[in-house]
Amino acid sequence: MERYTVEQAANLLGLHVKTVRNYVRDGRLPAVRIGKQYRIAKDDLAAFAGLPAEEPVVPRRAEVSSIVQVDGLSRREMDRVSTMVMGALAGGPHGLRVEFVYDEGRAHLKIIVLGGLEESAQVLRIVDALVRE
Repeated sequence: MERYTVEQAANLLGLHVKTVRNYVRDGRLPAVRIGKQYRIAKDDLAAFAGLPAEEPVVPRRAEVSSIVQVDGLSRREMDRVSTMVMGALAGGPHGLRVEFVYDEGRAHLKIIVLGGLEESAQVLRIVDALVRE
């Protein structure tokens, strides 16, 4: 936890050091006494100044949802494509989800891919290579 001295807090607030020290002594500004000096928590100073509390930094992540439709596949070809794709993903990236839906009457396969951009692109490249064979 980041803490400020009375002098640093006064500088940040644009106040005189004695004014900040009086706020601490009056209990209007929470502080911890360490030896002969006060230390003011960053969050307490922000609350006192009426500033919004800092929000935690969330790492940036992009995800993709895609549906690939392949027409003209027999049941045997669909089994081959799904087995090869799932085999290529075994032990691979976590958070990647791939599902297969096959309509035998219309001989078409839908592949649903959910996950990170690069991981999804890899799946799409595999599917492309298998379908072109």
